[in-house]
Amino acid sequence: MLKKIALLLLLFLASSLTGCWNRTEITDMAIVLGTGVDWMQEGRLSLTVQIAKPRAFAGVEAASGREEAASWVVTAEGKTIEEAAKNLAAKVPRKVFWDHCMILIVGEEMARKGMDLFIDFFLRSREPRETMWLMVAEGEARDFLETYANLEKTSAQALGSLNKMKTGYSVRLWEFAEMLGNKGIQPVVTRVEVKKGGVTPGPGQETRFPAHKQVGISGVGVFKGEKLLGWLDDYETSGLLWLKGESAKGAVVVPDPGEPDKGVSIAIRRNSSRVVPEYDGKNLRFAVKVKIEGDMVEQQSRGDLAKTEMIKILEKELAAEIKKRASAALEKAQKEYVADIFGFGEAFRRKYKKAWQELQDRWDTALAGAEVNLEIEANVREVGLLSKGAAALKE
Repeated sequence: MLKKIALLLLLFLASSLTGCWNRTEITDMAIVLGTGVDWMQEGRLSLTVQIAKPRAFAGVEAASGREEAASWVVTAEGKTIEEAAKNLAAKVPRKVFWDHCMILIVGEEMARKGMDLFIDFFLRSREPRETMWLMVAEGEARDFLETYANLEKTSAQALGSLNKMKTGYSVRLWEFAEMLGNKGIQPVVTRVEVKKGGVTPGPGQETRFPAHKQVGISGVGVFKGEKLLGWLDDYETSGLLWLKGESAKGAVVVPDPGEPDKGVSIAIRRNSSRVVPEYDGKNLRFAVKVKIEGDMVEQQSRGDLAKTEMIKILEKELAAEIKKRASAALEKAQKEYVADIFGFGEAFRRKYKKAWQELQDRWDTALAGAEVNLEIEANVREVGLLSKGAAALKE
Protein backbone atom coordinates (compact mmCIF):
# COMPACT_ATOMS: atom_id res chain seq x y z
CA MET A 1 0.00 0.00 0.00
CA LEU A 2 2.82 2.43 0.88
CA LYS A 3 4.56 1.65 -2.42
CA LYS A 4 1.39 2.50 -4.35
CA ILE A 5 1.02 5.81 -2.48
CA ALA A 6 4.67 6.69 -3.10
CA LEU A 7 4.29 5.85 -6.82
CA LEU A 8 1.16 8.00 -7.14
CA LEU A 9 2.95 10.87 -5.35
CA LEU A 10 5.92 10.63 -7.73
CA LEU A 11 3.61 10.62 -10.74
CA PHE A 12 1.78 13.69 -9.39
CA LEU A 13 5.03 15.60 -8.81
CA ALA A 14 6.36 14.66 -12.23
CA SER A 15 3.21 15.90 -13.93
CA SER A 16 3.47 19.26 -12.13
CA LEU A 17 7.02 19.94 -13.32
CA THR A 18 7.49 22.11 -16.40
CA GLY A 19 10.35 22.03 -18.84
CA CYS A 20 12.54 24.95 -19.89
CA TRP A 21 10.01 26.02 -22.50
CA ASN A 22 11.14 29.64 -22.59
CA ARG A 23 14.89 29.22 -22.33
CA THR A 24 17.28 30.97 -24.71
CA GLU A 25 20.53 29.26 -25.60
CA ILE A 26 23.68 31.40 -25.31
CA THR A 27 24.38 30.74 -28.99
CA ASP A 28 21.12 32.56 -29.76
CA MET A 29 22.01 35.66 -27.73
CA ALA A 30 23.59 38.95 -28.74
CA ILE A 31 25.13 40.00 -25.43
CA VAL A 32 25.24 43.80 -25.02
CA LEU A 33 28.30 45.06 -23.10
CA GLY A 34 27.71 48.79 -23.51
CA THR A 35 25.12 51.10 -25.01
CA GLY A 36 24.93 54.74 -26.04
CA VAL A 37 22.14 57.20 -26.80
CA ASP A 38 22.45 60.21 -29.13
CA TRP A 39 20.09 62.94 -30.31
CA MET A 40 19.39 62.93 -34.04
CA GLN A 41 17.63 65.32 -36.39
CA GLU A 42 13.84 65.76 -36.32
CA GLY A 43 13.53 64.56 -32.74
CA ARG A 44 14.76 61.00 -33.34
CA LEU A 45 17.00 59.03 -30.99
CA SER A 46 19.99 56.93 -31.94
CA LEU A 47 20.62 53.74 -29.97
CA THR A 48 24.10 52.22 -30.29
CA VAL A 49 25.10 48.90 -28.73
CA GLN A 50 28.45 47.19 -28.35
CA ILE A 51 27.83 43.46 -28.69
CA ALA A 52 30.31 40.82 -27.53
CA LYS A 53 31.65 38.38 -30.13
CA PRO A 54 31.91 35.02 -28.31
CA ARG A 55 34.61 33.64 -30.64
CA ALA A 56 36.99 36.43 -29.61
CA PHE A 57 36.38 35.84 -25.90
CA ALA A 58 37.09 32.15 -26.48
CA GLY A 59 40.47 33.05 -28.03
CA VAL A 60 39.54 31.84 -31.52
CA GLU A 61 41.47 33.44 -34.37
CA ALA A 62 39.78 34.68 -37.52
CA ALA A 63 40.25 32.85 -40.82
CA SER A 64 42.90 35.39 -41.82
CA GLY A 65 45.04 34.39 -38.85
CA ARG A 66 44.55 37.71 -37.11
CA GLU A 67 43.01 38.08 -33.69
CA GLU A 68 39.21 38.12 -33.78
CA ALA A 69 37.60 41.50 -33.02
CA ALA A 70 36.04 41.31 -29.55
CA SER A 71 32.89 43.32 -30.28
CA TRP A 72 30.48 44.49 -32.92
CA VAL A 73 29.02 48.01 -32.74
CA VAL A 74 25.65 48.56 -34.39
CA THR A 75 23.22 51.51 -34.41
CA ALA A 76 19.50 51.99 -35.00
CA GLU A 77 17.19 55.00 -34.79
CA GLY A 78 13.68 55.57 -33.52
CA LYS A 79 11.30 58.10 -32.01
CA THR A 80 11.75 56.31 -28.69
CA ILE A 81 14.33 53.87 -27.33
CA GLU A 82 11.84 51.00 -27.62
CA GLU A 83 11.28 51.78 -31.29
CA ALA A 84 15.05 52.04 -31.84
CA ALA A 85 15.50 48.69 -30.06
CA LYS A 86 12.93 47.08 -32.35
CA ASN A 87 14.74 48.50 -35.38
CA LEU A 88 18.00 47.22 -33.90
CA ALA A 89 16.54 43.72 -33.65
CA ALA A 90 16.04 43.78 -37.43
CA LYS A 91 19.82 44.21 -37.87
CA VAL A 92 21.04 41.74 -35.25
CA PRO A 93 20.55 38.05 -36.13
CA ARG A 94 20.17 37.05 -32.48
CA LYS A 95 18.06 38.02 -29.48
CA VAL A 96 19.47 41.22 -27.96
CA PHE A 97 20.37 40.39 -24.35
CA TRP A 98 20.73 43.39 -22.00
CA ASP A 99 21.53 41.74 -18.66
CA HIS A 100 25.31 42.10 -19.02
CA CYS A 101 25.28 45.72 -20.21
CA MET A 102 27.72 47.48 -17.87
CA ILE A 103 27.80 51.08 -19.20
CA LEU A 104 25.32 53.59 -20.58
CA ILE A 105 26.89 56.57 -22.40
CA VAL A 106 24.81 59.63 -23.26
CA GLY A 107 25.88 62.02 -26.00
CA GLU A 108 26.27 65.67 -25.03
CA GLU A 109 23.47 66.96 -27.26
CA MET A 110 21.14 64.25 -25.98
CA ALA A 111 21.99 65.14 -22.37
CA ARG A 112 21.27 68.83 -23.03
CA LYS A 113 17.90 67.96 -24.61
CA GLY A 114 16.95 66.00 -21.50
CA MET A 115 17.55 62.56 -20.00
CA ASP A 116 13.79 62.16 -19.52
CA LEU A 117 13.44 61.56 -23.27
CA PHE A 118 14.99 58.10 -23.01
CA ILE A 119 15.95 57.04 -19.48
CA ASP A 120 12.52 55.61 -18.65
CA PHE A 121 13.28 52.63 -20.92
CA PHE A 122 16.36 51.64 -18.91
CA LEU A 123 14.62 52.08 -15.55
CA ARG A 124 11.31 50.44 -16.48
CA SER A 125 12.45 47.48 -18.57
CA ARG A 126 13.23 44.22 -16.75
CA GLU A 127 16.38 43.38 -18.70
CA PRO A 128 18.79 46.37 -18.39
CA ARG A 129 20.26 46.53 -14.90
CA GLU A 130 20.09 49.69 -12.80
CA THR A 131 23.64 48.95 -11.61
CA MET A 132 25.17 49.90 -14.98
CA TRP A 133 27.57 52.85 -14.94
CA LEU A 134 26.11 56.06 -16.33
CA MET A 135 28.35 58.49 -18.25
CA VAL A 136 27.98 61.55 -20.44
CA ALA A 137 30.19 62.10 -23.47
CA GLU A 138 31.61 65.36 -24.77
CA GLY A 139 30.48 64.52 -28.29
CA GLU A 140 28.49 61.56 -29.62
CA ALA A 141 28.11 58.40 -27.54
CA ARG A 142 28.54 56.21 -30.59
CA ASP A 143 32.15 57.38 -31.07
CA PHE A 144 33.07 56.18 -27.60
CA LEU A 145 31.72 52.67 -28.14
CA GLU A 146 33.79 52.38 -31.33
CA THR A 147 37.10 53.03 -29.53
CA TYR A 148 39.84 50.52 -28.76
CA ALA A 149 40.90 48.99 -25.42
CA ASN A 150 44.33 47.53 -24.68
CA LEU A 151 44.13 45.69 -21.36
CA GLU A 152 40.47 44.75 -21.72
CA LYS A 153 38.70 43.06 -24.60
CA THR A 154 36.35 46.00 -25.24
CA SER A 155 36.06 49.70 -24.45
CA ALA A 156 32.88 48.99 -22.44
CA GLN A 157 34.82 46.68 -20.13
CA ALA A 158 37.64 49.22 -19.85
CA LEU A 159 35.23 51.98 -18.80
CA GLY A 160 33.52 49.63 -16.35
CA SER A 161 36.88 48.87 -14.73
CA LEU A 162 37.81 52.57 -14.50
CA ASN A 163 34.53 53.27 -12.69
CA LYS A 164 35.01 50.34 -10.30
CA MET A 165 38.49 51.60 -9.43
CA LYS A 166 37.00 54.99 -8.46
CA THR A 167 39.61 56.89 -10.45
CA GLY A 168 37.14 59.78 -10.68
CA TYR A 169 33.52 60.46 -9.84
CA SER A 170 31.41 57.38 -10.63
CA VAL A 171 27.63 57.05 -10.64
CA ARG A 172 25.32 54.15 -11.37
CA LEU A 173 21.98 54.43 -13.15
CA TRP A 174 19.95 53.92 -9.96
CA GLU A 175 21.97 56.61 -8.17
CA PHE A 176 21.19 59.09 -10.94
CA ALA A 177 17.49 58.20 -10.67
CA GLU A 178 17.61 58.82 -6.91
CA MET A 179 19.22 62.24 -7.43
CA LEU A 180 16.54 63.12 -10.00
CA GLY A 181 13.84 62.42 -7.42
CA ASN A 182 15.55 64.37 -4.63
CA LYS A 183 15.05 68.15 -4.42
CA GLY A 184 18.01 68.41 -2.07
CA ILE A 185 20.63 67.58 -4.69
CA GLN A 186 21.21 68.00 -8.42
CA PRO A 187 22.73 65.13 -10.41
CA VAL A 188 26.33 64.90 -11.56
CA VAL A 189 27.46 62.25 -14.03
CA THR A 190 30.90 60.96 -15.01
CA ARG A 191 32.29 62.66 -18.12
CA VAL A 192 34.18 60.57 -20.67
CA GLU A 193 36.42 61.67 -23.48
CA VAL A 194 38.49 60.02 -26.18
CA LYS A 195 42.20 60.08 -25.32
CA LYS A 196 45.33 58.95 -27.09
CA GLY A 197 46.35 55.57 -25.71
CA GLY A 198 49.83 54.24 -25.13
CA VAL A 199 52.04 52.74 -27.82
CA THR A 200 52.22 48.95 -28.12
CA PRO A 201 55.78 47.71 -28.87
CA GLY A 202 56.08 45.31 -31.77
CA PRO A 203 58.00 42.02 -31.86
CA GLY A 204 61.13 43.74 -33.24
CA GLN A 205 63.30 46.35 -31.57
CA GLU A 206 62.29 49.09 -34.02
CA THR A 207 58.74 48.00 -34.86
CA ARG A 208 56.00 49.82 -33.00
CA PHE A 209 52.27 49.79 -33.56
CA PRO A 210 50.62 53.25 -33.63
CA ALA A 211 48.80 54.49 -30.55
CA HIS A 212 45.08 53.78 -30.48
CA LYS A 213 42.40 56.16 -29.36
CA GLN A 214 40.69 54.95 -26.21
CA VAL A 215 38.15 56.18 -23.71
CA GLY A 216 39.09 57.82 -20.41
CA ILE A 217 37.32 59.49 -17.50
CA SER A 218 37.68 63.26 -17.22
CA GLY A 219 35.62 65.27 -14.72
CA VAL A 220 31.83 65.31 -14.49
CA GLY A 221 28.79 66.71 -16.20
CA VAL A 222 26.57 68.97 -14.06
CA PHE A 223 22.81 68.60 -14.43
CA LYS A 224 19.79 70.60 -13.35
CA GLY A 225 17.04 68.04 -13.26
CA GLU A 226 17.17 66.00 -16.45
CA LYS A 227 19.24 68.48 -18.50
CA LEU A 228 23.00 68.90 -18.73
CA LEU A 229 24.23 72.38 -17.80
CA GLY A 230 28.00 72.08 -18.22
CA TRP A 231 31.19 70.50 -16.92
CA LEU A 232 33.58 70.36 -13.98
CA ASP A 233 37.18 69.54 -14.89
CA ASP A 234 39.37 67.08 -12.97
CA TYR A 235 40.60 69.76 -10.56
CA GLU A 236 37.07 70.90 -9.68
CA THR A 237 35.81 67.32 -9.56
CA SER A 238 38.33 66.47 -6.85
CA GLY A 239 36.91 69.39 -4.84
CA LEU A 240 33.42 67.99 -5.38
CA LEU A 241 34.56 64.63 -4.00
CA TRP A 242 36.08 66.26 -0.89
CA LEU A 243 32.86 68.16 -0.18
CA LYS A 244 30.67 65.08 -0.64
CA GLY A 245 33.00 62.99 1.53
CA GLU A 246 33.36 60.39 -1.22
CA SER A 247 36.44 58.33 -1.88
CA ALA A 248 39.01 60.34 -3.83
CA LYS A 249 41.92 58.17 -4.89
CA GLY A 250 45.14 59.67 -6.12
CA ALA A 251 47.79 62.02 -4.83
CA VAL A 252 47.89 65.72 -4.03
CA VAL A 253 51.12 67.61 -4.74
CA VAL A 254 52.11 70.31 -2.23
CA PRO A 255 55.20 72.57 -2.03
CA ASP A 256 58.21 71.24 -0.18
CA PRO A 257 58.59 73.08 3.19
CA GLY A 258 62.31 73.69 2.62
CA GLU A 259 62.34 74.13 -1.15
CA PRO A 260 58.98 75.54 -2.33
CA ASP A 261 59.91 75.13 -6.01
CA LYS A 262 59.94 71.35 -5.52
CA GLY A 263 56.97 69.09 -4.85
CA VAL A 264 55.87 66.52 -2.29
CA SER A 265 53.27 63.90 -3.27
CA ILE A 266 50.75 62.87 -0.64
CA ALA A 267 48.57 59.85 -1.46
CA ILE A 268 45.08 60.11 0.01
CA ARG A 269 44.27 57.26 2.38
CA ARG A 270 40.74 58.24 3.43
CA ASN A 271 38.51 61.28 3.68
CA SER A 272 35.16 62.31 5.14
CA SER A 273 32.98 65.41 5.35
CA ARG A 274 30.27 66.78 7.60
CA VAL A 275 27.84 69.53 6.59
CA VAL A 276 26.35 71.74 9.34
CA PRO A 277 23.64 74.17 8.15
CA GLU A 278 22.60 77.32 10.04
CA TYR A 279 19.41 79.25 9.22
CA ASP A 280 17.72 82.09 11.10
CA GLY A 281 14.80 82.51 8.72
CA LYS A 282 16.69 84.93 6.51
CA ASN A 283 20.40 84.14 6.34
CA LEU A 284 21.62 80.74 5.18
CA ARG A 285 25.08 79.48 6.15
CA PHE A 286 26.94 76.19 5.97
CA ALA A 287 29.99 74.95 7.84
CA VAL A 288 31.59 72.09 5.91
CA LYS A 289 34.14 70.11 7.89
CA VAL A 290 36.44 67.95 5.76
CA LYS A 291 38.91 65.45 7.23
CA ILE A 292 41.75 64.07 5.11
CA GLU A 293 44.34 61.40 5.88
CA GLY A 294 47.26 60.71 3.58
CA ASP A 295 50.74 59.26 3.28
CA MET A 296 53.81 61.00 1.89
CA VAL A 297 54.93 58.85 -1.04
CA GLU A 298 57.42 61.09 -2.86
CA GLN A 299 59.62 64.13 -2.38
CA GLN A 300 61.90 65.92 -4.82
CA SER A 301 64.09 67.68 -2.27
CA ARG A 302 66.97 66.47 -0.05
CA GLY A 303 65.47 67.63 3.24
CA ASP A 304 64.36 65.52 6.19
CA LEU A 305 60.56 65.72 6.05
CA ALA A 306 60.04 63.04 8.70
CA LYS A 307 60.52 65.59 11.48
CA THR A 308 57.42 66.58 13.41
CA GLU A 309 57.67 70.25 12.48
CA MET A 310 57.97 69.36 8.79
CA ILE A 311 54.95 67.05 8.98
CA LYS A 312 52.92 69.91 10.46
CA ILE A 313 53.88 72.19 7.57
CA LEU A 314 52.95 69.48 5.04
CA GLU A 315 49.56 69.05 6.72
CA LYS A 316 48.96 72.78 6.51
CA GLU A 317 49.89 72.83 2.82
CA LEU A 318 47.68 69.82 2.14
CA ALA A 319 44.71 71.48 3.86
CA ALA A 320 45.27 74.65 1.82
CA GLU A 321 45.32 72.70 -1.46
CA ILE A 322 42.15 70.80 -0.59
CA LYS A 323 40.44 74.08 0.28
CA LYS A 324 41.43 75.57 -3.10
CA ARG A 325 39.90 72.67 -4.99
CA ALA A 326 36.72 72.61 -2.91
CA SER A 327 36.35 76.39 -3.30
CA ALA A 328 36.71 76.07 -7.09
CA ALA A 329 33.90 73.51 -7.21
CA LEU A 330 31.72 75.65 -4.92
CA GLU A 331 32.29 78.78 -6.98
CA LYS A 332 31.26 77.11 -10.21
CA ALA A 333 28.22 75.36 -8.73
CA GLN A 334 26.92 78.40 -6.84
CA LYS A 335 27.66 81.21 -9.28
CA GLU A 336 27.77 79.70 -12.77
CA TYR A 337 25.40 76.73 -12.64
CA VAL A 338 23.23 77.68 -9.62
CA ALA A 339 22.88 74.01 -8.74
CA ASP A 340 23.32 72.13 -5.47
CA ILE A 341 25.48 69.22 -6.60
CA PHE A 342 26.84 68.59 -3.10
CA GLY A 343 23.69 67.49 -1.30
CA PHE A 344 23.63 70.46 1.09
CA GLY A 345 19.85 70.47 0.70
CA GLU A 346 19.64 67.05 2.32
CA ALA A 347 21.58 68.25 5.36
CA PHE A 348 19.31 71.32 5.57
CA ARG A 349 16.14 69.22 5.26
CA ARG A 350 17.18 66.95 8.14
CA LYS A 351 17.80 69.88 10.49
CA TYR A 352 15.12 72.37 9.39
CA LYS A 353 12.15 70.28 8.26
CA LYS A 354 9.61 73.12 8.43
CA ALA A 355 11.82 75.67 6.67
CA TRP A 356 12.61 73.09 4.00
CA GLN A 357 8.96 73.05 2.97
CA GLU A 358 9.26 76.74 2.13
CA LEU A 359 12.66 76.60 0.42
CA GLN A 360 12.67 73.26 -1.44
CA ASP A 361 11.17 74.60 -4.68
CA ARG A 362 13.79 77.37 -4.91
CA TRP A 363 16.60 75.62 -3.13
CA ASP A 364 19.27 76.05 -5.81
CA THR A 365 18.73 79.81 -5.82
CA ALA A 366 18.83 79.91 -2.02
CA LEU A 367 22.12 78.01 -1.96
CA ALA A 368 23.64 80.36 -4.55
CA GLY A 369 23.41 83.18 -2.00
CA ALA A 370 24.49 81.12 1.00
CA GLU A 371 27.74 81.56 2.89
CA VAL A 372 29.84 78.39 2.96
CA ASN A 373 32.74 78.13 5.41
CA LEU A 374 35.25 75.35 4.79
CA GLU A 375 37.16 73.77 7.66
CA ILE A 376 39.86 71.38 6.45
CA GLU A 377 41.69 69.04 8.82
CA ALA A 378 44.59 67.23 7.13
CA ASN A 379 46.81 64.56 8.66
CA VAL A 380 49.92 62.95 7.18
CA ARG A 381 50.19 59.49 8.75
CA GLU A 382 53.26 57.89 7.14
CA VAL A 383 56.38 59.02 5.30
CA GLY A 384 57.51 55.69 3.86
CA LEU A 385 60.90 53.98 4.20
CA LEU A 386 63.07 57.11 3.87
CA SER A 387 63.40 60.03 6.24
CA LYS A 388 65.26 62.21 3.74
CA GLY A 389 64.90 62.51 -0.01
CA ALA A 390 66.70 59.95 -2.18
CA ALA A 391 68.93 62.75 -3.51
CA ALA A 392 70.50 63.01 -0.01
CA LEU A 393 71.50 59.34 0.25
CA LYS A 394 75.13 60.02 -0.77
CA GLU A 395 75.59 62.73 1.83
